[in-house]
Amino acid sequence: MTAFFSVAVLIGSGYAWANFKSLQENLTTTDVIGTEGGGERPKDGSIDILMVGMDSRTDAKGNPLPQHVLDELQAGDETAGGLNTDTLILMHIPNDTGKAVAVSFPRDSYVKIAGGYGRHKINSAYGYAKNDAVAKLQKQGVTNQAQLELDSKKEGARNLIGTIEGLTGVTIDHYAEINLVGFYEITKAVGGVDVCLNEATQDDFSGADFKAGPQTIEGRDALAFVRQRHGLLRGDLDRIVRQQVFMAGLAKKILSAGTLSDPGKLSGLIDALTKSIVLDKDWDVLRFATQMKDLSGGNLQFETIPTGNPELDTPEDGQAIEISESEVKKFFRNLGGAANAGQSTPAVDPATVTVEVRNASGRAGLAGRVLQSLVAKKFVDGGARNADETMASSAVRYGKGGEAAAAAVAEALDGIPTEQDDTVPAGYARVFVGSDYSGPGTQNLTGDRLLNLDGALRHPVGADALRQPTSTQPPITADGVRCVN
Repeated sequence: MTAFFSVAVLIGSGYAWANFKSLQENLTTTDVIGTEGGGERPKDGSIDILMVGMDSRTDAKGNPLPQHVLDELQAGDETAGGLNTDTLILMHIPNDTGKAVAVSFPRDSYVKIAGGYGRHKINSAYGYAKNDAVAKLQKQGVTNQAQLELDSKKEGARNLIGTIEGLTGVTIDHYAEINLVGFYEITKAVGGVDVCLNEATQDDFSGADFKAGPQTIEGRDALAFVRQRHGLLRGDLDRIVRQQVFMAGLAKKILSAGTLSDPGKLSGLIDALTKSIVLDKDWDVLRFATQMKDLSGGNLQFETIPTGNPELDTPEDGQAIEISESEVKKFFRNLGGAANAGQSTPAVDPATVTVEVRNASGRAGLAGRVLQSLVAKKFVDGGARNADETMASSAVRYGKGGEAAAAAVAEALDGIPTEQDDTVPAGYARVFVGSDYSGPGTQNLTGDRLLNLDGALRHPVGADALRQPTSTQPPITADGVRCVN
């Protein structure tokens, strides 16, 4: 995905212009960016692109990859684990800044999946909807395998977009998807990517076998580098860092002088992109390239969403990474300072809203403390009690017409999600504080210790819980090569 992004930047700068028509005409597109009621999607002060690396055994046209290609990729059998999204990155570009932030989502993040599928690892959002779509299409009489693949993937992508939008509060403007073989061919087309490892590593699952120190990798080795998680100190979190430094290196390679001025490399890169990338059908790539023409390596930075317990036990999915939806939304609101520039919440007088708080966290006394914090902000005391069962995620529920009141309560609680519940009376807001809650009222409560991305211990509650960790390392950008695990 960074390859496509970088190519667009260079096209917008005037480089490779003769090849643009070929790229534009041959890219595969899909209709996955929907609108409510047929109107325009809301503007939020930024361009947000969901970039997805697919663990897929088909090409961009829906045709199965040859077995010898699968063997070279060391991809294994898709049926063993289902179709999942190996890499999820939201490219956030605040309007008129000339800068971009690529935000990674660990594939094992435990979140609410769109489409009514419940809470699962985020990398399954695509697969749940795709599998249901296949069954539905087959009942409708569709038998062509390539058509089944393309149409069901469309539903998978839509459900993934809905999941990311629900988690982040961000409106996705564009969608880009790449498969395994595309990643393989792109890295070979540019002549490899420079990376650096703190120590040697070997892993049979991914095929990784690398020495310590700086090295240039491409093709099969590049795929193994970004897919390895077994044998890494922090598993999926270390893999996220691997992916970020690799994409930074790829962007640096493409943005550097010489790569796209080489006709052979350029032709190979264009060919790899057209065979392996799927874009949403309404993306005006020429306009995007023009907007991004001033972007340079130092203006492309990599981040990761806030995470909690990396070994959270789940009912169905084994161990996953704990995620607080409220902290993720807060992270994106603060990202670039422009994420919600065009949005406003109607003013609400707290004295007109009665709030009841139900403790679904399992932490004694939390509902009362949260209610006290709301009453201190002039909301009306509606009582506190325990919920009927524990919940992983917090929420403010509201009845018909109560959206603005619920939004005001949610904002007072550091931005926890809101959801409609017609059993909530008019003028009321019902707060459920789940095990993810880390906002007002959690001070001086105790809990299990969690790990930051840098390995430091911290507590899961309190004002700084589940936020981006402080690190002495400089941010990952496309300007240099950092040694990683």
